[in-house]
Amino acid sequence: MKKLLYLTILLLSAFYNAHAQSEKEIYLFAYFKGNGEDGLHLAYSTDAYKWTALKNDQSFLTPTVSKDKLMRDPCIIRGADGLFHMVWTVSWKDRGIGYASSKDLIHWNEQQFLPVMIKEDGARNTWAPEITYDNRTKTYMIYWATTIKDKFNETASTEESGYNHRIYYVTTKDFKTYSETKLLYDPGFNVIDATIVKEGSGFVMFLKDETREPAQKNIKMAYAGQLIGPYSKAGSAITGNYWAEGPTTLKKDHTWMVYFDKYRDHQYGAIQSVDLKNWTDVSEKISLPKGLRHGTILTIKAKELKELLNQ
Repeated sequence: MKKLLYLTILLLSAFYNAHAQSEKEIYLFAYFKGNGEDGLHLAYSTDAYKWTALKNDQSFLTPTVSKDKLMRDPCIIRGADGLFHMVWTVSWKDRGIGYASSKDLIHWNEQQFLPVMIKEDGARNTWAPEITYDNRTKTYMIYWATTIKDKFNETASTEESGYNHRIYYVTTKDFKTYSETKLLYDPGFNVIDATIVKEGSGFVMFLKDETREPAQKNIKMAYAGQLIGPYSKAGSAITGNYWAEGPTTLKKDHTWMVYFDKYRDHQYGAIQSVDLKNWTDVSEKISLPKGLRHGTILTIKAKELKELLNQ
């Protein structure tokens, strides 16, 4: 009787371990290469350090919207509706962004151009859009960086084509109707590449201080009690003595990891923290597909990865 009970326990344990393994989440990196001409690239990882390109690093989706037809800075999230929602930079100088959705990351609905800055005649660009979902309000917020001519002159510079960005946003519940565009974050300096994640009862924003004189070009953090802000003053730099941009983050076993592009060094970097205060550089431990540029990380299931591996 004891042997039978022991065998039963072993079989049940093996079953639950196998089931847990099959339900294990996989990390997926959505990114672009070159200037974003060929579209969406994907890589996966099971440990958040070593990443392998999918589909031989060929594009999963070719861009079709805007005059320039680029797909830079792709951001994908899994929505509350079960769909994958993606936004991206369509052009260096357009006043809108790209949007598409998919059930499986392979077959995508028709791409749309969202004219989020069209009412601002002085808007020079819409860069690096991202999406964050607010479970409390059941609302998605799409946000990006824009320079508007003759605004925020206190931080204006003649360097780098005179760009002087702030973060703007719209909200939506269904990706069919959108709110009016509003200012999300003015930290008192030129800011781009915001990415916002839920933490505890509030939200944390990772952002790039784009100040050129004197050069900052680093990643900082700000906090808010609700997704649409107001956000706190940006803290000290969490990246080192190099120029960094395009942060994206994941949380693994209670440890935060922030990936970013060391774009002047033509390589990626990563830092990690257990408390969002003390950061350790782990750049030497990561491995990414060659040529990977600014993207975002999300999680998918093993069965979803299997379908992607079959492409």
